[in-house]
Amino acid sequence: MEVEIPEPQRVNLDARKTAVIVVDMQNDFADPKGSLFVKTAPDTIPAISRVLEKAREAGVKIIYTQDWHSGDDPEFKIWGVHALAGTWGAEVVDALKPREDDIIVKKLRYDAFYGTSLEHILRLHKIENLVVTGTVANICVLHTAGSAALRWFNVVVPVDCISAITEFDYKAALRQITFLYRGTLTKSDLISFT
Repeated sequence: MEVEIPEPQRVNLDARKTAVIVVDMQNDFADPKGSLFVKTAPDTIPAISRVLEKAREAGVKIIYTQDWHSGDDPEFKIWGVHALAGTWGAEVVDALKPREDDIIVKKLRYDAFYGTSLEHILRLHKIENLVVTGTVANICVLHTAGSAALRWFNVVVPVDCISAITEFDYKAALRQITFLYRGTLTKSDLISFT
């Protein structure tokens, strides 16, 4: 049976009620020298940059997540050592470096809401719409998008702004985001903020 994944839609979002989240575009995931390099992650950098440029022009809040682990993190038993706090691998790739007025949320697990101040930040700024970009599509992107949807945020995912380890994982994430969480798919050139 063929999995139904909706076509990307043109989306116009209220800049005052929208935030863009850049999930884990860190050296360990998005640089070829990284410990858990996702081969398609660098391909998403130009598209994420386009979304960020539009967002900044419109005054949209921009939030970066950073996977941020201590040396004895139990997650290393699953994935090996990665995104170790304070190391090169944990830093956001140079091409997408956060600006001074961007918000950075350091996270401990796949879900950017788990054990962080992310929801508080979004509620404080009266955010209703979340544009979720980054890597890894079926892990941290999916868990963050799902957690956002369960908190009644409107989730929008530009399909050219996320990456996964395999094509199956990529499609599985899109399927879950749209089917299970009722998220909207778009593309970097189909999204606008007013």
